[in-house]
Amino acid sequence: TLADPRYCFPLAPGQSDAQAAPLLCAGLIGYRALRMCGDAERLGLYGFGSSAHLVAQIALYQGRRVFAFTRDRDTASQGFARRVGVEWAGGSSAPAPEVLDAAIIFAPVGELVPAALRAVGPGGSVVCAGIHMSEIPAFPYEILWEERQLRSVANLTRADGEELLPLAAEAGVEAVITTYPLVEANQALDDLRTGKLEGSAVLTV
Repeated sequence: TLADPRYCFPLAPGQSDAQAAPLLCAGLIGYRALRMCGDAERLGLYGFGSSAHLVAQIALYQGRRVFAFTRDRDTASQGFARRVGVEWAGGSSAPAPEVLDAAIIFAPVGELVPAALRAVGPGGSVVCAGIHMSEIPAFPYEILWEERQLRSVANLTRADGEELLPLAAEAGVEAVITTYPLVEANQALDDLRTGKLEGSAVLTV
């Protein structure tokens, strides 16, 4: 296979294709969202799946404090987040244990936007990192006031990839993956949708 080098990224020596694949999709989008959070020390992650478990490792390496929010009563995902190393994990309807400096929403649930805005302090950022999201409910201006910012991520840039891949290698980021043969792609999608797997799904050919 030939590819134009302008659209390729060099991988870390010895890195397997299966380990690299999540970084090149979920990892890059998550990293761009993390960059939009600036130097926020207390970081909330809403939804703890493919992107979040990679971003959490990078954020922890950078010395940030990470708080994970999952579906209520999803003790499996909360346990996964704790094993990755987050400081706290709980349901998304629960208040944050302390005021956050920034939050990234990975789950495609519009109701999480006002929840995250309430969780961040004045001047804090909320970044919506999903490709799609359910309708965002109306919310009072007071939770956006005091220079809170609400942003979205549309895509990634080459610079994001050139920064992320060496950083991930330096930080020892390890993707938690479940592999599926290509013919089982529908099963992989179903397992992702129903929360039956941790981390990332990778299709093999």
